[in-house]
Amino acid sequence: MNNSIPETHPLAISVVEAIKNGDFAGLRQLLSENPNLAGVSIHDKENDATRSLLHVATDWPGHFPNVSETICLLITAGADVNAGIEGADTETPLHWAASSNDVTAIDVLLDGSANMDAQGAVIAGGDPLEDAIGFQNWDAAKRLVERGAKTGLGDEAAIGLMDKIEKRFEDVPLPSRDNIVYSFWNACCAGQLEPAKFLLGKDADVNWIPDWCDTSPLDGAVRSENKELVEWLEAHGAIRNEK
Repeated sequence: MNNSIPETHPLAISVVEAIKNGDFAGLRQLLSENPNLAGVSIHDKENDATRSLLHVATDWPGHFPNVSETICLLITAGADVNAGIEGADTETPLHWAASSNDVTAIDVLLDGSANMDAQGAVIAGGDPLEDAIGFQNWDAAKRLVERGAKTGLGDEAAIGLMDKIEKRFEDVPLPSRDNIVYSFWNACCAGQLEPAKFLLGKDADVNWIPDWCDTSPLDGAVRSENKELVEWLEAHGAIRNEK
């Protein structure tokens, strides 16, 4: 069997349907009838990208029926838990689970030795945590941190890890002002009042706007629906930028 088959191939259609419908018995039969199927990738002609069956199991919007059993079966049958997409980026199945906010899939992939530090995210080319935070998937972000993901100040501000944030200002070297400003923006977009208060006290810019979007800290806070944070920002001179 070829390592890659087009998405229009009957076998590709059958295995994708079995995975997304949570048809565990059907998937097991397909794997039994087609040796090495677990290691086959499916080629998307329109996007010129090739993804593994574990990517199918973690594809947007995620949360497919029996996803834990499906992923375990695929890994046991020989699927590479750290296989990257062949295309515009190199995201692994763990990246996709993080992007789908699928905590169940995250857990079973990590139990299967998925690399939490794998690079190639569609968000800044980073690790799965970058995707989770970039797409504001807080359940996924928190679970990755619980399972040992490395965090920076911006991650900690978005998730609300005040103990880690405070410790960074007890050690040398201290965070740079650029890092403080970005992390403050991240906290506001995530609706995190306490990190925002702390970082503004460390000389964050209440109206800083990144070069990749038009969202001000106040815009992000409004979108987060944290009214207390919005009122606090307005009291400190924050303004809207998005129209």
